[in-house]
Amino acid sequence: FFLTDGRYLETAKSVLTIDDEIVVTDISKMSREDYETFFIFCENVGFEENYITYAQYKDYMQKYKVHNFEETDYIIEKQRMIKDEEEIAKITKACEITDRCFEHIIEYIKIGKTEKEIAGEIERFFIESGADELAFETIVASGRNSSKPHAKTTDKKIEMGDPITMDMGCKYKGYASDMTRTVFIGEVSDRAREVYNVVLEANLRGIAAAKPGNRMCDVDLAARNYIEEKGFGEYFTHRTGHSIGLEDHEFGDVSSVNTDIIKVGQCFSVEPGIYLPDENIGVRIEDLVLITEDGCEVLNDYTKELIVVPEE
Repeated sequence: FFLTDGRYLETAKSVLTIDDEIVVTDISKMSREDYETFFIFCENVGFEENYITYAQYKDYMQKYKVHNFEETDYIIEKQRMIKDEEEIAKITKACEITDRCFEHIIEYIKIGKTEKEIAGEIERFFIESGADELAFETIVASGRNSSKPHAKTTDKKIEMGDPITMDMGCKYKGYASDMTRTVFIGEVSDRAREVYNVVLEANLRGIAAAKPGNRMCDVDLAARNYIEEKGFGEYFTHRTGHSIGLEDHEFGDVSSVNTDIIKVGQCFSVEPGIYLPDENIGVRIEDLVLITEDGCEVLNDYTKELIVVPEE
């Protein structure tokens, strides 16, 4: 049984892929008696503690007399962690569009352009290239803003010597991409080059650890330990990655505390970063990886070599 709002009946029928017959029901047209009959018919009724409020819990238990209510532990999200061939194809296509967008945006960037103008061009390119929509709000962070891990895109104009961190992603037939690159305008200081090279090596080490049998925390620590070894540990202030699929952030993160075993078919990001607010330097490099039988496939093809955008 698939219970949904009447506005989404046709959408639900068009996207459900389970082979067994599914009854799609307009929940707004169910009476109290319908509910009681439905829940009595079901042998087990599971609920997610993160999605059901205490008031709703009491409502189901008391009003509809559900006595076999059982808490589940991310039961749907855990199923979604493993991608099938169709899902992989859609994520791969979204990544292809993102690669082409980055290639385009490097030609678009000029001194005097604002962060918002660049973000707007990214969205325009995505839509005109066949994407459904943005996967999340694009981040374009230049100069002093680059040292903020989740900066807000502003009216700041691009200046000579600025690092620009661009975090972008689109959705293709419902599935998301996510990629981050950091480039420099006109010139790059020795300090910024040092930071970039450390982040790049951390990214590569994290990717190398992304294979079946390892733990998610092994990927995080492969990147994090290298950054700490190079003296930048306190400036890597977020987890190394997140799972992705229908949503840009799905259940199963790449963090130092997640000891879950990596399985074939998982797709997640590897995105270490270093942020130096006192030096107006921030660098993040992000790729999506798909776990295969013997390791992983990197779904982003755009170069990670240090790029200096010409000032003209």
